[in-house]
Amino acid sequence: MYCTHCGSMMADAAAACPQCGFPSPVRAPSVAPPPIDLGQDAGMRLLLPVGRSILAIHAGYLGLFAVLIFPAPIALLVGVLAVIDIRRHPKKHGLGRAIFGIVMGAAGTILLIVGVISMVAGR
Repeated sequence: MYCTHCGSMMADAAAACPQCGFPSPVRAPSVAPPPIDLGQDAGMRLLLPVGRSILAIHAGYLGLFAVLIFPAPIALLVGVLAVIDIRRHPKKHGLGRAIFGIVMGAAGTILLIVGVISMVAGR
């Protein structure tokens, strides 16, 4: 390496030029930092759907909307499909969201069936 101030030769690890004392230029580290694995960081998984089964995401939202009764059977079905998907691909996350979709979907489906039966019986 050469000094950028006076041009004299200096060692690569030198902090300053031995001739003029000018500080050596700042260089980027030669070894890159390890990449951040967002899928393994629990905090990032809470904020971002990193490594999560897309079916589990849909099951969670459908389970949330299952309180409206009508999407409940869909939440139940997508939740079951999400659990199957997560079991087949162990690196995927979102089992809790899928189970939430199943539970809320089942509860909403039961209410839907009871409502339909009561409407039919009331006629």
